[in-house]
Amino acid sequence: MTSVRGAVGEVRGGPSSAGPTGLKEVLVVVHSTVYGQRLHDVHPLLDADPRVRVRFTVAPHAFNRGATAHIRRINGPVLPWAEAVRRRFDLVLAAGSRGLDRVHGPTVRLPHGAGHIKLSPTGVGAGRTVAGLGPEYVVWDGRLVPAAYALAHEDDRVELGRGCPEALPIAEVVGDGCYDRIAAALPDRERYRAALGLRPDEQLVLVCSTWGGGSLFARLDAVLPRLAAELPRRGYRTALLVHPNVSAVHGSRQVRARATAAARGAVTVVGPEEDWRPLLVAADFVIGDHGSVTLYGTMTGAPVLLAAYPHREVNPRSPGALLARTAPALSPVLPLTAQLTRAARQYRRAEYAAIAARISSEPGRFDRRMRRLLYRVLELDEPSWAPGTPALPLPAPLRPAAGSGARTEGTGGGPGGRSPVTPRRGPRSGTVVG
Repeated sequence: MTSVRGAVGEVRGGPSSAGPTGLKEVLVVVHSTVYGQRLHDVHPLLDADPRVRVRFTVAPHAFNRGATAHIRRINGPVLPWAEAVRRRFDLVLAAGSRGLDRVHGPTVRLPHGAGHIKLSPTGVGAGRTVAGLGPEYVVWDGRLVPAAYALAHEDDRVELGRGCPEALPIAEVVGDGCYDRIAAALPDRERYRAALGLRPDEQLVLVCSTWGGGSLFARLDAVLPRLAAELPRRGYRTALLVHPNVSAVHGSRQVRARATAAARGAVTVVGPEEDWRPLLVAADFVIGDHGSVTLYGTMTGAPVLLAAYPHREVNPRSPGALLARTAPALSPVLPLTAQLTRAARQYRRAEYAAIAARISSEPGRFDRRMRRLLYRVLELDEPSWAPGTPALPLPAPLRPAAGSGARTEGTGGGPGGRSPVTPRRGPRSGTVVG
């Protein structure tokens, strides 16, 4: 493990965090916007407890632009990194490893995405571990150092055993907070669609990209012009979700400008600070890649098409790899509306539900199991009230795409008068919650 990717070190001597006597001090380490969003499913489990004080810090990271703004949006008290590493805490929460060798306190480590899809950038060929589950993420100077590693699925525990068997004693399967919140929102899908400003006759096509050279974003200039040229404005809305790491590097303004230019104003670009989960609940089609958002799309009943998939960068045993073997690839030559029609016609809910079931093996139980783990590390009794799955907040209306409604080819809303494609759907609730 390198010095910048080490997990938290052992609790060392020095002054403890200054504060009221008897308070348990918790530090939430936010490396990036994505990590902060992930941890936002966890630290609220402690917020109502008067015995606990929760504070935040931004750790060194290549993609930490926007992390401070995320903490401010949730009104979190911020400790400068230089101060945070001088104090000692009763619990440290983190969804990444970088820089945590300098933090004092027992750490509960979480994944920052679904399904452990990607392979680690380190190593060669068969020597590559799964990102997040190799020794470089949890071992420091030959010592296993996190207090606990909270995993979403029993498959993740098996994968950890392959990559870092010495970490198995600290692994605990707690489920997936995003999974539970999406599942709870699906029965109220129409409320989320109405909040987004979608009409009953509109189909929402959600285009989502992870980051990196193999992502859909790397092919944006090929994908978005087709959406602009082939999807009718009447009957369709198209929204683009780009991984916040891309905005951290290029800036939200440049990402929005590039997407708007490529799509000729026909796509609504969703900012990195916005919650993507309500859009996924509302979507009628998902066009994606090997990112977590595309994988979560298997929960929703929306047909999925893959516009990019770098197989050599993907864990072949992951649910993401199974999705790549199941979902149709977006063809660069076939008409787009014909591909949506075919994807809807060939969609088999049971196949996608089986993929979604590999995201969490504790569906509906994340808050309960996660809180139990946190209080065990804090050495406190749990509060008397039972935690419940918080509802996803209703989203703000989608910003109108530039020039929306200007192109109305034919008489039925589609090219040549064709009507918009209507996905074939089964029941929206109860399928994957288990």
